[in-house]
Amino acid sequence: MTKASVPITVFARTTSSPAHTYQVIVPIDLAQVFKPWGPFPGVAEVRHQTGTWNRPGTSRQTWFTDGSKADERLTEIAEGHGFAYELSGFTNVLSKLISGVRGEWSFLPDGTGTSIRWTYDFRPLPGRRWIVAGPFKQLWTRYMRAALTRMVTVVQETPGGIMEE
Repeated sequence: MTKASVPITVFARTTSSPAHTYQVIVPIDLAQVFKPWGPFPGVAEVRHQTGTWNRPGTSRQTWFTDGSKADERLTEIAEGHGFAYELSGFTNVLSKLISGVRGEWSFLPDGTGTSIRWTYDFRPLPGRRWIVAGPFKQLWTRYMRAALTRMVTVVQETPGGIMEE
């Protein structure tokens, strides 16, 4: 994270174990959980994935419901605990606001479940930080919370996720 970047972090909790939560979220069907919200499109599909989404260097294109796309590359994996990725090459309005985004997920033990931390670190273009840190951040935080709520539902509905006592 650089001083000029704009981080947005959301949190959730699931009753599933960290390992199970990780195993469900890392390869999750993006179109299932990123639905259109407010001014933001949902994810329509993923194309051109270069391998399984579990090793650094794997890349793919995320296509949105408005016909735009972004390039995504997995940069870090901490098996069972978290992962990070970079988004760039946006063809929608984000191309006028940011040069890219670093996404990071963490799955931490929390009593009988898992605490999920998800951060998008936006890199604003020159002169655009005020927009990204102001009105955009407020809206994007809501978009992330809605997507994360859907992901928690998928995690909890996927068999094998309840921690044993």
